[in-house]
Amino acid sequence: MPAPQISIISTLYRSEGFLEEFIEKCYDALNNISCTDFEIIMVNDGSPDNSLQRILTLKKQYPQIKVLDLSRNFGHHYALVAGMNHSKWDLVFIIDCDLEVDPSVLKVFYEELTNMNHDVVYGYQENRKGKLLEKILGGFFWKTFNFLSETKILESPVTERLMTRKYVDAFLQLGDKNLFLAGMMNWTGFNQHGIPITKNLRKGHATYTIRKRLGLLIEAISSFSAYPLKLLFASGLLLTILSFCYGLFIIFRKIFKPNTLLVGYSSLAVLILFSTGVIISSLGILGIYLEKMYNQIKDRPLYIIKNIYE
Repeated sequence: MPAPQISIISTLYRSEGFLEEFIEKCYDALNNISCTDFEIIMVNDGSPDNSLQRILTLKKQYPQIKVLDLSRNFGHHYALVAGMNHSKWDLVFIIDCDLEVDPSVLKVFYEELTNMNHDVVYGYQENRKGKLLEKILGGFFWKTFNFLSETKILESPVTERLMTRKYVDAFLQLGDKNLFLAGMMNWTGFNQHGIPITKNLRKGHATYTIRKRLGLLIEAISSFSAYPLKLLFASGLLLTILSFCYGLFIIFRKIFKPNTLLVGYSSLAVLILFSTGVIISSLGILGIYLEKMYNQIKDRPLYIIKNIYE
């Protein structure tokens, strides 16, 4: 079997403290599979610390490092796509540099991909890491996405995955402007296989806050499902039917019991408030989908590269 040729892609965001150990472990992982033709693409996603300066210093010692310096923070998924667009070798391995997943998993992924003739080997967590709230939020995210989306994803996938060039080229053809990589990568198809892995706890503060997770959930559902719009239509239809029936009830009661007083101002107020809430929420859902269409139609680039250090 010929020696593999691999592009490793990772992103920089508050990563200064991890980089030296991460690069050393990447070299060890590549040695374990006898890979001599490789590149390590580090994408600086507008990191506010000294991650860029640190990786440029390490580049003097490790010449296979290639650095893409984005013009600002575009987001983790956008930075990974930038790395994939600039990768050149037959296999592409994406991994976060925070060492929650050890780069040594590359050997396991590579053996599985080559022995079983897969196009993609990705990792997933059987038991989510972190505190109780993090586990609950993570489980809620994937269960909600799979319930509302036509694209079903194995729960708790991680960033780390090894992909063939054929798959990467197909994935990059999608042209989505609103990125949710787990959904897009699953939708692309090909022969994909998941391997359970264990994630370590990140040293320092996590960069994915509750606000970011909620935003990603909205992004994911609105990009891969029209179910909220269908639910919106069904809710409006149900309210219309109930209102019509209630109106008929009032009319017939007045006809057959003319002395009955029309009471229930509190109930009427609650119904008005409820209907107003439904209308406002409906406009919000429509607005989210219109925003997705607007972003796609604008056709702006996913990212802008300020400098490339090769």
